Amino acid sequence: MGSILLFASLLASHTTKYGVPTLLLFLFIGMLAGENGPGGIVFNDPKIAKFIGAFALSFILFSGGLETKKQDIQPVLWHGISLSTLGVIITAVSVGLFVAWIAHWSIVEGLLVGSIVSSTDAAAVFSILRSRSIGLKRQLKPLLELESGSNDPMAYILTISFTFLLANKEASVSTLLFMFFKQMILGGVIGYGMGLLMHKVFNWIKLEFEGLYSVLLITFVLFIFSFTDFIGGNAFLAVYLSAYVLGNLDFIHKKSLTKHFDGQAWLMQIILFITLGLLVTPKQLIPYLGIGLLISAFLIVIARPLSVFLALSFFRMHMKDKLFVSWVGLRGAVPIVLATYPLLAGVSKASVIFNVVFFISITSVLIQGTTLPLVAKWLKLTVPMNLKRKSVIDLEMAWGTKSIYKAIPVDASFHCIGKSIVDLKLPDTIIIALIERKNKFFFSDGATKIMNGDVLYVMADNEKAIENLYACLTA
Repeated sequence: MGSILLFASLLASHTTKYGVPTLLLFLFIGMLAGENGPGGIVFNDPKIAKFIGAFALSFILFSGGLETKKQDIQPVLWHGISLSTLGVIITAVSVGLFVAWIAHWSIVEGLLVGSIVSSTDAAAVFSILRSRSIGLKRQLKPLLELESGSNDPMAYILTISFTFLLANKEASVSTLLFMFFKQMILGGVIGYGMGLLMHKVFNWIKLEFEGLYSVLLITFVLFIFSFTDFIGGNAFLAVYLSAYVLGNLDFIHKKSLTKHFDGQAWLMQIILFITLGLLVTPKQLIPYLGIGLLISAFLIVIARPLSVFLALSFFRMHMKDKLFVSWVGLRGAVPIVLATYPLLAGVSKASVIFNVVFFISITSVLIQGTTLPLVAKWLKLTVPMNLKRKSVIDLEMAWGTKSIYKAIPVDASFHCIGKSIVDLKLPDTIIIALIERKNKFFFSDGATKIMNGDVLYVMADNEKAIENLYACLTA
C-alpha cells in the first residue's frame, strides 16, 4: 500500500506545471488513503506522526543546507537571519494575539497557534517556479531559500516553549529563557562542529565501495539530530547548520552525494505529507472552516507582510522585493508537524489547534502557491531561467563544459605527490578527467592520490585555469 501511495505521488507531481503545488497533492493523496477516503486506512497516532515528521524534516533540512552556497547567500545573509528570527517572532505574536481575540482563548494558547504557523516552506514555491521556467531578479531566490531553511528552529523553540507553559502552569519566564538559549547555543555549536567533523571524516576514511559514502552521510544526519535533541539542543538548527558547513567545503563524492540526498529529501517529503494527510480527519475540519479562514486571511494579508517589512526595515531593499517576499509565506508541513507537539503534551484544545493549523496550511498553499507566478509577473520580478541541457554523460564529469585539454606529467618536483585530489582545492574551472599510471588509464575521483610518474589528463575552461592548476600541483 505504501509503495502504491508513493507511485501515485510521483505521478501527481507532474501536475505542478498547471500551477498546483506538489505539497497539496501529497497531502490530498494521504487524505484519500485515510479513513474518510476510499483507502479507508485508520491512522490516529500523533506520536508516530511526530516521529516520522522529525525524521523526515532532518533529511529535508540537511538537503537544503547541503545545497545552500555561501557565495549565493552572502549578500543576503543578515536579511535572511532577520526574517528567520525577528520575522518569525513578529508573525507568532501578531497571529497569537489575533487568535486569542477572535477565538476568546488565553494569550498563551493564541501564541501557541501563532508559533506553530510562524515558519515558511519554500519547497513548494520553487517547484512551481521551476515548473513554469520562472527565475527571480536580484537576490530573491537565495533570500527565500535561506529564510525557509533557517526559520524552522525558531518556530520549533517557540512552539515547545508555549506548549511547556500550558502543560506546566508553574513554569517561569526565566525557565523559558534558559531553555531558549540552551537550545540555540547547543544547536549552533554542535551543528558547526559536526559540519567540520564530517568534512574531516569523509576525506580521511577510505570505504571499499562508493555507495557506502551515502550510508555514512545518512548515519551522520541521524546522529546529529538525535544527539542534539538528546542533550537539549535545537536539532533542526544543528542539522541545517552542519549541512551548510559541509556543503561549502570540498569532500569526496560531493556532487553525487548532493544529488543522492536531494532524492532522499523528496522521498521524505512525500512520506511526511502522506502521513500528515492520513492523520487528519476531513470531517473534523468542517467545524473550523470559519475560524480557519479568518486566521489564514489575517496571516496572509496582515501578519506576514508586517513581519517582512519590520524584519527587513534595517536594510535597503526594493519595495517590490518586499511585497513578493510577503506573498511567499507558504505554510507547509512544518506547522502540521509542530501541531502534534501539543497533542502529545496533553494540552487543552490540542485537537482544535491541530485541525485549525492543518486548515491554515492547506489554504495558505492553495491561495499563495497557485498565484505565485502571477504575483511575480505582476511585480515584474521574473527573468527566464537558465536551463542548461544535460549531457548524456554524467554531469559530475562535466565533459561538455570545458574547452582546453592538456596532459600534465607529474615528476618529483611536484609537491602534490601523495595527496588526494580533494586536498588540492582545485578551482571549479578545472577537472582532472583521466590519470595514466604505469601505462594504464583510470578515472579519478576525490580520493585518488597523485603519484610520481602519473600523467594527468586535464580539462579546463581556459589557459588561465591551467596556470592555476600548476600552482595547485606545485604549491
